[in-house]
Amino acid sequence: MSSIRALAEELTARGNDSLRRLFTSRPDLIMPGVPDFAALAARACARVSLQRALETLSKPQLEVLEALVLTTDEDEGRSGSAVELRHAVGSATLGTLDAILAELSQLALIYRADPPDSIHSASGSRRRYYQPVARVREVLGSYPAGLGRCYTELATASQFFADRAADIVNSIPAATQQQPVEHHIAAAYALERWAGLPEALDGAPPRTREVLVKFTNWPVGAVPHAEGRVRPGRRTDNPVDWLLSHALLVSLDDEHVELPRPVGLALRGGRIVPELSLDPPAAPKATTSTALRRNAALGAIGELLRLVSALAVEAADRPVETLRAGGVGTRELRRLTSVLRCEADQTVLTLELAAAAGIITLDVDTSTWRATSAEQWLGMARPDQWLLLAAAWLDSPRMPSLAMSPEGGAQLAPLAGEGQRPDAATVRRRILEVSADLGAEANAPEGRASVVSGDDIRRRLEWAQPRLARRLRGLLEGVLAEAAMIGITGSGAVTRAGAAVLRGDFDGLRTLLDEILPPSVDRILLQADLTAVAPGYLEPGLSRRLSLLADPEGRGPATIYRFSAASLRRALDAGEDAASITEFLAEHAETEVPQPLAYLVEDTAARYGRIRVGRAGSFIVSDDEAAIAGLLREPSAAQLGLTQIAPTVVVSNASPQEAAAVLRDLGLAPAVDTSLDPAVRLQRLRGAAALGLLVPAPPAMVPNPDDVEAQLGVLRNQSAVGGNGEEAAPMLGIETLQKAIRLKRAVRLNIVDALGNSTVEELRPVSISAGRVRVFDPERETERVLSVHRIIDVELA
Repeated sequence: MSSIRALAEELTARGNDSLRRLFTSRPDLIMPGVPDFAALAARACARVSLQRALETLSKPQLEVLEALVLTTDEDEGRSGSAVELRHAVGSATLGTLDAILAELSQLALIYRADPPDSIHSASGSRRRYYQPVARVREVLGSYPAGLGRCYTELATASQFFADRAADIVNSIPAATQQQPVEHHIAAAYALERWAGLPEALDGAPPRTREVLVKFTNWPVGAVPHAEGRVRPGRRTDNPVDWLLSHALLVSLDDEHVELPRPVGLALRGGRIVPELSLDPPAAPKATTSTALRRNAALGAIGELLRLVSALAVEAADRPVETLRAGGVGTRELRRLTSVLRCEADQTVLTLELAAAAGIITLDVDTSTWRATSAEQWLGMARPDQWLLLAAAWLDSPRMPSLAMSPEGGAQLAPLAGEGQRPDAATVRRRILEVSADLGAEANAPEGRASVVSGDDIRRRLEWAQPRLARRLRGLLEGVLAEAAMIGITGSGAVTRAGAAVLRGDFDGLRTLLDEILPPSVDRILLQADLTAVAPGYLEPGLSRRLSLLADPEGRGPATIYRFSAASLRRALDAGEDAASITEFLAEHAETEVPQPLAYLVEDTAARYGRIRVGRAGSFIVSDDEAAIAGLLREPSAAQLGLTQIAPTVVVSNASPQEAAAVLRDLGLAPAVDTSLDPAVRLQRLRGAAALGLLVPAPPAMVPNPDDVEAQLGVLRNQSAVGGNGEEAAPMLGIETLQKAIRLKRAVRLNIVDALGNSTVEELRPVSISAGRVRVFDPERETERVLSVHRIIDVELA
């Protein structure tokens, strides 16, 4: 029976509680909903769904599933039970194996099957036998449990080995059966019987076992000139040459070899899994004080808010330029690092967070990042600012650490498209969850917190979710570095604020931040050396105006601001005057304004404005003075902000393209001079997404209980399992084609052409991939490629 049909029958017989647990563990099965159990089973056997499910398995679950895959064969009717697996898996009791098999069955990764014929006929057998669902073998890959392929598969995969298999067997007296073999299939079966025997290594050169041990965990390795080293029947003292000549290593090509499965099993003492990894790695024992962790997080939070605010002010005055290929270039990154007074990695994270939170947005017209929501950001309370950044980081589809200083490899440009990772949010959430769990398991003394390193997290992930850990391996250190700079972690552990973010407890987190974050100050200390000291974190408005009047120096909350003629001229350019500057300083200073600073303000203001510079977005030139005069009198042209600077020349605040559009509406025919196109254009402000409202981060993909109950209602209202529904039919057809390919059998296909005409043909499928099946037509003796969607029915011939 088809595994999809068998699984559909099993799902139909389940109780509602079992189905609810299945939908919670594999929510993609009912997102969107399914019409019947056949469609549910087909979706459970889909490759993408199986990949997601396998990433949730722990190491012992995955090891048992791989052992079951290697000990069963659906085509031969060979199923497996805990008894058979007990011989294949070390240090595992029948009760443990039965429990793990039940967990895999609950996840719909395996299904109940009939026992083998020899056992089926025996009375009183109460064992539970299982088969992996369709495509589990394909998703696990070519080397489940780290074992190679059998000799018959290798003879099919490597033409070089197939051509020499008979010669190799005939050169080994212990491998032949009375008479020499001639065909490579017979040779492969002979090697299967011989290679797993202990005496297979009799007469091997010294250090041969040391070479084989290198293939214990993975069967493929690199060997230069592998094909030329295969010399059946010749004596050699080189262990690699001897193994290749005796087919204990099989050459895949001239550079790679594979350890066959019988040899790998012999190295493991005949067990697929030498020892089942039931116990997780121990939790870390090192601890740090809670106060130290809190202080580290507070320092990171304060510095992050300072950097984002400084970037918002800078990008509002001077947009961040990008490369032609996208992203922020090295030169611009250095400029921003100097302006923000921080390290390059902090600048990268600040840019990425500001973009994720909508504080800066990309202007596609000028290819620059502009601070479109600087005012909203600077007006927010500091707890709300950090909540916005933390939530944006946690659910961002980007990995800022990919653009940070790498230990090796290429470095991406910040805000470049290559920084996108669809699984970024899942990756960082899982890393932080494991870090928090490890800290909770360590049972640190009161007043202390466990220090969790990247190695601790990696070891735990490799046990809890080994397949997912492979994807996280290259991102782990980067995510931890980002979390530390944001304040999610501090002194090597998840902070109280970070734990609240992970739980989605934003109300409690806002209260916590109000308690632990020092309040902002609105007073400064003016000194006679033309400096001002901020005795803490300044209010956003005060910080912005003070940054306009003076140049900040140093980092941290106690920032020093230095007044100079240049900094004061910058304020005068922004519309300030001597009176407003003096009034501002007197209002916020703890003492009177020092005389040197007062003299500097008055002197700079007195010398300011003797030469004036204005701004123009475009100019309009005409040889006809009357036309210029008429344009100035035209009411509709007032929107251009025209100023006449010569009888035949006016300047406009609008860009050349906007000015030309208005002139065309007035019935004129202007020509735009692109060679002298001014660089200054009007800024088009794009509002950030609800900066004032913090929306909790969306939880992990979990089905709504109401949706689960609705889905159960739909399934229970269906009749008996049909298996021919619209959604299940394509999967059933693909499963039949794959089975025919494995068994090398012909199939009858009902094929529809482009005009809707159907024909039934008997063909032999060769391979299937990417929605196409390659078939051999025995009648025409040719190969054809068919689209799977044009095949409406498949059955074995």
